[in-house]
Formats: sequence, structure tokens, C-alpha cells
Amino acid sequence: MSNPSLTNSTILVVEDEEDIRQLVTYTLRKDGYQVTGVSSGEDALAAVASSPPDLVLLDLLLPGIDGLSVCDWLRRRKETSHLPIIMLTAKGEEDDIVKGLNAGANDYITKPFSRNVLLARVRAALRNASLGRDKTPQEGDTETLSIHNLVIHLGRHEVTVDNEPVELSATEFRILSILATKPGWVFTREQILDDLHGDRYAITERAVDVHIAALRRRLGTAGQYINTVRGVGYRLKE
Repeated sequence: MSNPSLTNSTILVVEDEEDIRQLVTYTLRKDGYQVTGVSSGEDALAAVASSPPDLVLLDLLLPGIDGLSVCDWLRRRKETSHLPIIMLTAKGEEDDIVKGLNAGANDYITKPFSRNVLLARVRAALRNASLGRDKTPQEGDTETLSIHNLVIHLGRHEVTVDNEPVELSATEFRILSILATKPGWVFTREQILDDLHGDRYAITERAVDVHIAALRRRLGTAGQYINTVRGVGYRLKE
């Protein structure tokens, strides 16, 4: 059963193929979402600037401004830096997926896709985004984790390195939070995926590696504290 607090969320569908855009829009509206569809990157940027949605479904191959550029723009703006973005890719090739995740997308769906897969991915992305917003102070909003020169404020969804703010995507922030809860503890890729999305979420372990690489870059000098344990997973150095 759908969560009413999530199914009335607003979704922007950015897809230049009209048949696919109409099908996705219809499927999401039937499940209770408020949906707007546009056909270009330029229209997507205008729509987000006018009224930021709760989630963006973003095709990579768009006329004019492509999906990667749109994703990068959304991630660079403070107002949309944590906006859930699911990219749509026709090929499903690893290079395309890696490029999208590196640009800041939270997840990907390869075409053709089923109705159930689409809805499951959307619900998971919205649920992840809502976890940080809906907590009360009693549930840990005031908790701060400090490791080396890295400070993570769980409730405010803020990270600083040497007292300078670092902008992370929602997925990057959650991965960092997972590692920081047990410094020195090794988390497998499967454990990270389960914590992010639950054991029913179909996403490859390769996506974890891409998010970790992006996280290291964004953390700058503090990125060195994320160690790779070959053949096992990742840990945050004590």
C-alpha cells in the first residue's frame, strides 16, 4: 500500500519522447502523485526554478541542455542540492549510468522499464528524502558526529570540513552518515545498499562505488578518511 504522505508528492518528468513522457506521467498520476511533464532541459530548469518539485525523473538524452547538465545544475544550487533525481537511460550501459551518478543522480532506471519498477524506485527515493525532513528533535535532530576535521550534523543535514560547508546529495550524505556511525567498522556494499534502500531495492553494488568516489571528491582533504577494504567494502578511518 502506498504511503499517502509520499504519493501526493510533486514530480517533474523530463523526457523528450512524448509517448514515454505521457506513459510515465499517467502511471505516476494514477498512483496519486502530482506530475508535471516537460520535453527539454531548458524547460526543466525553468520548471524547477518556478516551483521546485519533490523529485525529478530525468532523461539523459535531451535536446539542447542534456540531462547530465541539468543534474549538475540542480546539484550546484543550494535550494535543489538535495532534490531526489532519478535518471532515465535508454542504453543502460555502465558508462552512461556512471556518468549520471557522478553528476549527482540518486538512482537510475533503464528503458524499457515496468510500471512496478518505476513506482518502486520513485517511492524509495521519496522515502529516503523524507527521512531527514520528518525527524523530531527527540529522534536525533541534534546529534552531531565529529571525526578528524569532519563534522556531520544529522538533523540539519549539514557537513563541514575545517568549518567550511560541504554540499552533498541526499545519497552521499546518508552513506557518509552510515560510515560515521561506526568509525573503523567495515561496511559491505550490500550493507550500505540495504541501509539506503532496503533489501528489496534493485540497484547494483557498482552504484555504491560511484557514490563513494563522488563523496571523496566533495569532501576534499577529508575524503582520504574513507578507506576501501579490498574485497569487502568501505570504512571511515578512526
